Amino acid sequence: MAVSRTIPLSVASAAAAVLCAGAGGLLPGVVALAAGVGLAGLSATVVLVRTALAIHHAEQAFAACRGAGFVGMGALATTLTMLVPWWAPPHMIGWFTAGLGVAAACYVLGASLLPGAATDWKVRFRRAYDGVGLGVSVGFAAYLIPPDGETRPAAVPAVLIAAGGVSIVAVVVLRARPRVRPAVWCGTGAAVVLAALGALADLLALGVTGPAVPLLGLPVVAGLTAAVLGGARRDVPLPPAEPRNPDQYLASYPLLAVPAAVGVVAAVWHLVTVRDFDNEAIIFGLVMVSVLAAREVLVVRDIRRYAGRLRVTEAHFRSLVAGATDLTLVLDERLRVRWQSPAAARLFGLRDEVVVGREYRELIHPDDAADALAVIGSVLAGEHEGGPPVLVKARLRDGAALWRDTESTISDQRAVPEVAALVVHVRDVGERVHLERALTRLTYLDQLTGLANRRALMRDLLTHRRRAGQHGTLLVIDLHGVAEVNDAHGRETGDAVLVEVARRLRALVTGEDVPARLGGDEFAVLTTESAVPAYALATRIVAALGEAYPLPGSRVELHTSVGLAELSGGDDSDEVLRHADLARQRARQIGHDRVEWYDPDVEIQLHRRMELEQQLLGAAARGELDLVFQPVAGLSDGRPAGVEALLRWRHPQLGTILPEELFPIAASLGITAELDEWVLDTACRRLTGWSGNDDFWLSVNIGPRELLTARFPEHVSETLLRYGLAPERLVVEVAETWIAEDVPAIVAALTGLRKLGVRAALDDFGSGQTSLSHLRRLPVDMLKLSAALAATPSEAVSGGSPAIIDVVVSLGKRLGLEIVAKGLETAAHIDRAAAAGCRWGQGLALAPPAPAERIEAYLETHRIG
Repeated sequence: MAVSRTIPLSVASAAAAVLCAGAGGLLPGVVALAAGVGLAGLSATVVLVRTALAIHHAEQAFAACRGAGFVGMGALATTLTMLVPWWAPPHMIGWFTAGLGVAAACYVLGASLLPGAATDWKVRFRRAYDGVGLGVSVGFAAYLIPPDGETRPAAVPAVLIAAGGVSIVAVVVLRARPRVRPAVWCGTGAAVVLAALGALADLLALGVTGPAVPLLGLPVVAGLTAAVLGGARRDVPLPPAEPRNPDQYLASYPLLAVPAAVGVVAAVWHLVTVRDFDNEAIIFGLVMVSVLAAREVLVVRDIRRYAGRLRVTEAHFRSLVAGATDLTLVLDERLRVRWQSPAAARLFGLRDEVVVGREYRELIHPDDAADALAVIGSVLAGEHEGGPPVLVKARLRDGAALWRDTESTISDQRAVPEVAALVVHVRDVGERVHLERALTRLTYLDQLTGLANRRALMRDLLTHRRRAGQHGTLLVIDLHGVAEVNDAHGRETGDAVLVEVARRLRALVTGEDVPARLGGDEFAVLTTESAVPAYALATRIVAALGEAYPLPGSRVELHTSVGLAELSGGDDSDEVLRHADLARQRARQIGHDRVEWYDPDVEIQLHRRMELEQQLLGAAARGELDLVFQPVAGLSDGRPAGVEALLRWRHPQLGTILPEELFPIAASLGITAELDEWVLDTACRRLTGWSGNDDFWLSVNIGPRELLTARFPEHVSETLLRYGLAPERLVVEVAETWIAEDVPAIVAALTGLRKLGVRAALDDFGSGQTSLSHLRRLPVDMLKLSAALAATPSEAVSGGSPAIIDVVVSLGKRLGLEIVAKGLETAAHIDRAAAAGCRWGQGLALAPPAPAERIEAYLETHRIG
């Protein structure tokens, strides 16, 4: 590259020096012209031809190769033409015109083949013809308006060739797409050379031989240098393929109007000044008119062809728009509808007379108008310039006055002169929105009850915490009894009960509250209320859900456990839900129909319970279960009549676990029957190891699950037989608190034990609601009175009045029952029970619970012979 630039510039400088020497009289003018232009022309020829060959060899770029080569040949022809004034003066104009014609042909071909000039010969021909028309007009004008006022027919051919060559090169260069800068340089240089040669021909026709002749060589050298600087560039990338557009075939009207204007102006000037046209001028004018007329015929032909193509394209466009699935609207800057696509009637039932001319605001839903117009306003403000089309979601009124869910893309086409508006493509997305809503229902709604599901609750909980801060309460509700309804009446009935529960929840909450079903028989309510109103809501929920549920042929009742947690008590939504669930578990442990708040102590207690649940299952195998025995002694003489076996769990880390905590855990695990069997077997084994009279008895507490099993009497019989115990020495205690649940079954079970000779005792009598009729029906032999009945007047509470124990003892004696007063912790308690007529007593005032070894010693010291 550097060499190809350096050589032309240095040679051009030398050539300019020679020409200046000729203009200064140091050399003859024609000699200086031939030497200076010849030096520059030969140098340009060498550089351009070498460039053409190098491009052809390296890149196989034939068009660029031929372009540089023909321009080089034009430079060579220019060099030879400049030798004519010095070499053949008598025939100067003829030879000069011939050389000029060869040079013009080479330059025109070279410019047509440069990068970006044209892609095929048809386009090249049309551009060349445009140049011919312009050149003929310019030549006609030059002929009619000579510089000195005299016409020179001898110079006409040379002027025509020069004017035509310059015009063709100019048209080719100016209409090149894309315009490659080196190609522009090359074409401009060629045009300058041809213009200078035409002027030189005119001077030679005048016989001028002075300094003007070598001075006209300077633009020739400058043009050759420009052509070399442009044509020798090898680092220019090939232009992209030129799109096929009408401009390739249809010359624009300025190229038709300019030569016509030039010819008319020249003819008018000549008519005004000379008032006559010679034969040459007339022939010249006829040639110009013929060329322009032929070009007009071509233009008309191209216009018709282009109009036909436009009609076909428009028909295709209309068919595409009419069959499109989108409605297209064109809006002006005032957002009025200027045009709508034919698909409007088919897609939305909208007619042109109803829509065109109306504001876009009138077509969309009022609730969506503000957002939609805000987006369109941002488009009009240019905020989305250069980006993708803007999306607008709005409901559109159709021809039936129904609102349709739509999505629209807004494209700003105001910069396109043919459009100069906003283009809105509207698509009906109603089906998709319907599917999205159905998916939302599946995702965020419980399909059975229609309440929010767990996912929706967590979403609303997070949203509420962000919007309202830490205010609010979460309630978690657990139903008890649904599983029994499913077992007794079928799952469909159970589902109907859950639907009714959901209905009652909806009736209790306000519009801002969120009732939800977490799964199974577990519900929740997210409320904005503070602690006190939330607790009141929880109590109303317990009362409402506790009402009977009418079923076909029966009625069922459910119980609830409700846990509450304040939203401010958790770091996130998951922790708030965990707190409420822990409170619910605590409420369930305490009993049915309870409402509990979460506090850290609740969590500690639940963790302790979960740890005990995990370890209780293997406690017997690990030898951690133990029995202690509390004597039952006579109140008058202190003589022991029997003992009650009490279960203890000797936990290695937590210490001794009492029955009050142990048995609820065993009940939740379903192992109370196993524990009762272990207690019965171990207690009977201990009883056989104690020496004493055969009237000394042992009592054990049996839960309802074990008592009501069909094999329990058989198990008791096998245990007594195994250890050789008389049946009357065993007393089975049943708690009064669960007698009323199933009196017939309890009566049947105790009757079976009595047939074996085993006695039964009703434990904690007076703490429950056992009726006198039940007491008469129960086959029990002993009443163990609640500790509250033996309270002194100063300790008496509701249900523990001193007069009640007298009535109970009197009733028990009438029924032939033995009476044992429990919970005697002071001497006053003993005196009170004895005064009421109790024969036996049990409590710390008589003897505390003790291991089997200590009980054996106790019996030895208290034996009465």
